[in-house]
Amino acid sequence: MTTPQVALVTGAASGMGRITAQRLAQQGCKVAVLDVNENALNELAGESDNIKPYVCDVSNLDNVTEIVGKVESEVGTIDRLVHCAAIMPGGLLSEMDPALAKKMMDINYGGTYFIVTRVLNKMQERQRGEIIIFGSIAGWVLTPNLGAYAASKSAVNVFAEILIHENTCPGIHIMLICPPAVNTPLVNQALDDGPKALKDQYGKGKLAQPDQIIDAMEKGLAKKKQIVYPNGEARALTLMRRFCPGLLWKLIKAYM
Repeated sequence: MTTPQVALVTGAASGMGRITAQRLAQQGCKVAVLDVNENALNELAGESDNIKPYVCDVSNLDNVTEIVGKVESEVGTIDRLVHCAAIMPGGLLSEMDPALAKKMMDINYGGTYFIVTRVLNKMQERQRGEIIIFGSIAGWVLTPNLGAYAASKSAVNVFAEILIHENTCPGIHIMLICPPAVNTPLVNQALDDGPKALKDQYGKGKLAQPDQIIDAMEKGLAKKKQIVYPNGEARALTLMRRFCPGLLWKLIKAYM
């Protein structure tokens, strides 16, 4: 896997976006980091001269278009996009504030659509580039108390898979990665109102670790994979959902 000269990483203020940006900067890549958390972005940028922060709301198309243009003019042509930005409130579908459910879809799916297509258009002009989209196992393996998030990630997973097969440029590699629950600040948003199984995994220290997911992402890029299930849990749950959905629902309900 070749280190890109310029990368754009969304959701870079924390979690897997932050780790990705740090790794790329250490490898000598110039990294444009995007998030709505300005303080955390500035702290991250203070770690390396290779990191340049941009405050950006990925759910706002005008903001995304403006920032992508700025990155290309101020940092350089984008060789790699790693899109991690998302939110993850939990709760029953019937009880969740409709505005929050809409916000989640706007950020998780709408933000994916906006940032990926704006960057992809630039890459198509040059006939080269890499795009990594963070979907989720939650988009395939459905869970009560996480319905709105699962719906948004289902949309992301479907969008990415179709985009992979719509892509006709051999110089552009698009990859979807579908991690299970990962021990990052994102998961903390769902601990109060999310699934009991998620709380139990968190309390017992059984959540996937972010560095392991990024390792799997890098291996997938090196092998030019299209879809990456980064660990045994992700692969097993996906297979169970496909071949034994009834059994999977019984197991899920046993934790409710």
